[in-house]
Amino acid sequence: MRVKWRRAPLVLSAVCTATLLFTSANGFADTQVGAALPPAPDILYGDLFVAVQTAQIYDDQKTFVDATPNADPATIVQLYEAQKNQPNFSLKNFVNQYFTPPIDQGITPPANQSLREHIDWLWNGLTRTTTSAPDYSSLIPLPKPYVVPGGRFREGYYWDTYFTMLGLQESGREDLVDNMLDNFAYLIDTFGHIPNGNRTYYLSRSQPPFYSYMVELAAQKEGNTVYQKYLPALRKEYEYWMQGADSTPRGGATRNVVVLSDGTVLNRYWDELDTPRDESYLEDVQTARASGRPANEVYRDLRATAESGWDFSSRWFGDNQTLATVRTTSIVPVDLNSLLFHLETTIAHGCTVTRDVGCVARFVGHAARRAQGINRYLWNSNGYYGDYDWQLRKARDNQTPAMLYPLMAGLAWPDRAWKTAQTVQRVLLKDGGLATSTYATTQQWDAPNGWAPLHWIAIQGLKRYGRADLAQTIGTRFLADVQNVYKTQQKLVEKYVVEGAGEGGGGGGEYPLQDGFGWTNGVTLMLLDLYGGGQ
Repeated sequence: MRVKWRRAPLVLSAVCTATLLFTSANGFADTQVGAALPPAPDILYGDLFVAVQTAQIYDDQKTFVDATPNADPATIVQLYEAQKNQPNFSLKNFVNQYFTPPIDQGITPPANQSLREHIDWLWNGLTRTTTSAPDYSSLIPLPKPYVVPGGRFREGYYWDTYFTMLGLQESGREDLVDNMLDNFAYLIDTFGHIPNGNRTYYLSRSQPPFYSYMVELAAQKEGNTVYQKYLPALRKEYEYWMQGADSTPRGGATRNVVVLSDGTVLNRYWDELDTPRDESYLEDVQTARASGRPANEVYRDLRATAESGWDFSSRWFGDNQTLATVRTTSIVPVDLNSLLFHLETTIAHGCTVTRDVGCVARFVGHAARRAQGINRYLWNSNGYYGDYDWQLRKARDNQTPAMLYPLMAGLAWPDRAWKTAQTVQRVLLKDGGLATSTYATTQQWDAPNGWAPLHWIAIQGLKRYGRADLAQTIGTRFLADVQNVYKTQQKLVEKYVVEGAGEGGGGGGEYPLQDGFGWTNGVTLMLLDLYGGGQ
């Protein structure tokens, strides 16, 4: 029987030791907020997990890992081992008997809603309260309500939440903004970081660190006390991203930290584990087989790409085309380092509020050194900010909207900001907004798709550096794309085709196009305010 226990210490040692269990209506215990969590599904079910995912019992690999067992997992595994070699054994029937798959909540809007009315109406449909979860579920309970993206994404996601918060604040839902800030503070306090999402199989990685932007957003409405309240969480998150910074030799890397040959400290995406992702097991196994590389190396790169949020994109591929050449852990990304610059400056501001002079000096220094490193290593001589391959010691020639993160963060040199804007206008601007890359690879974070969060980052960065004209062009084109899909299909979706005039929802990737959709809703409300003429 295949049972792997090495993930258990990662999960269980990080969880609060208090265990509060209550019996639910079906006779099983519910796991409460703060209770010890079970291992992730691949460990919990061993060979049964591999069999189910390999046989594609469900169309979507995420379905099984979100399912709830109808009996104790150890009992289910014992029954499987006893029955699997019997004549006429049906794995599908066995799974149907012992697991309850998740049921997605349908969203049927009232007729004749305007786009703004529809988004305001959607918030309640996308809000979840999960202070407990069925025992042995992969769901991590959270103390307060939160908004999910929608569709197959039945849990909260880290970087999605910032863009969702933009819309919640615009809709007057500051209560949900504060609730999700508190949930993330709880996750940082409990696990040392904000996981990719609140599932046990996401605990081994984080996502783009937008928490400082979330705190800043709330502070704009609620004042400086917000910085004081969340400063401990911000500092603890920073410690997570910077593990190994003081002990890594030059030219090496430890976890999320890369120390370049001159001593410059920057960051990369990473994952604690080097196994196939629970939620995409079969796809990862197939990618590793096609790569001709050590499987664990490929798995780590695939997982690191999931931490980036851009899963998947030519941006991370060695040949700019093929998923099997993924090398994310070898890349120093411009977006991640811009976000960490903002985290450093936000901590410095929080320490100013709390009058901790020593902390202010330290984090101002951290931010200044990072800005210097970004402008040295993450500037592409072809005229844009981009990623750097620290193992090959050269810039990556892949033009994506990630080049606009230094502008949003305010660390770009003015002349470079203008050159970056010209590159965006020349290379990425399409009829429906910004293309996610210049490569059409069938991956969802590539051409011809465009994504709401990248449009908002572009708009904020360009306006900051005096290119409000280009920001307006980008914003109005993407808004028209969203409006066209809503007019014809009465829904908002995860991503859009931006090449051509409003061709519809985007495609590619590991799963079908999802409706909902949290971050599209948030960004669309902001675009309606800026460029929608009061719609």
